[in-house]
Amino acid sequence: MADIILGIESSCDDTSAAVLRDGVLLSNVIASQQVHKDFGGVVPELASRAHEQNIVPVVSEALRKAGVAPADLTAIAFTRGPGLLGSLLVGTSFAKALSLSLDIPMVMVNHLQGHILANFVRQIDKPVNEPSFPYLCLLVSGGNSQIVRVNSPLEYDILGQTIDDAVGEAFDKCSKMLGLGYPGGPVIDRLAKLGDPDRFHFAKPNIPGLDYSFSGIKTSLLYFVRDEMAKDPDFLEKNKEDLCASFQKTLIDILMGKLIRAAKETKIREITIGGGVSANSGLRERIVSEGRKRGWKTYLPEFKFTTDNAAMIAVAGWFRYRAGERTPLDVAPVSRMADY
Repeated sequence: MADIILGIESSCDDTSAAVLRDGVLLSNVIASQQVHKDFGGVVPELASRAHEQNIVPVVSEALRKAGVAPADLTAIAFTRGPGLLGSLLVGTSFAKALSLSLDIPMVMVNHLQGHILANFVRQIDKPVNEPSFPYLCLLVSGGNSQIVRVNSPLEYDILGQTIDDAVGEAFDKCSKMLGLGYPGGPVIDRLAKLGDPDRFHFAKPNIPGLDYSFSGIKTSLLYFVRDEMAKDPDFLEKNKEDLCASFQKTLIDILMGKLIRAAKETKIREITIGGGVSANSGLRERIVSEGRKRGWKTYLPEFKFTTDNAAMIAVAGWFRYRAGERTPLDVAPVSRMADY
């Protein structure tokens, strides 16, 4: 009998549901929230209310597209955390109610684990291209920046992580400083393609080991722009493409420097990236070029699996379900999770 898993993702501002049959994706539906652009960032209360409105139609559409009835489901995988507590509560509560009504088990998933396993989303009529264990994952998003050694679908070692801000946050705050809007990552990436990445230089942190820090580079950009605009009020408008290109290159240099070091120390040549920032074209090009140079096998998730989505949650949940994991109904969502 086939394992048919419903995945539910509601950690931030995207409501998503996906259906998986024996590890193969049948549907993946995402409802995004546009209201947050007016505030320059996600407003937790607005996000949770939107999830309440979206969860039922999104799940219904995922089941319809998959050609699956609720009674056909084997289990429900849902994001327990980390994320916004109100948003997580909507997804968790829905998973509990559906689990009770259908008398099927739940499997909780760490949102970050979903990103790490995004390359294992199998699609109909598409070739399988999955990393071999162990592999290194550069996990980069608005809330996290980590280098993770992935020993198996259920076993992880965090080799390095940010000690302050995440790289996605650095992109967003840079965009805000330059008046480019939210979310900042896609805007900076687009403008960076038009600029000179070697025009300006920003401070790079000297952090021991494999940990990251991104607070200093934001300060460096802030002071640099402030000083230049004191000389020329039009400096920002005249140089925004070069500023974006130079800032993005600096962030990528920082990320890749530690990843290269981790690959050398672990002697692992299977390299992946995951998380929202893994959609950045500059980072994707750099990791592929470094891979060719260093003999890595690199794996990039499809763009539709870089943002928050339920397909990755369903895959992570499927691995856990097959390993015999089950989640009790008294589970509560958590905004932070200490490990995987």
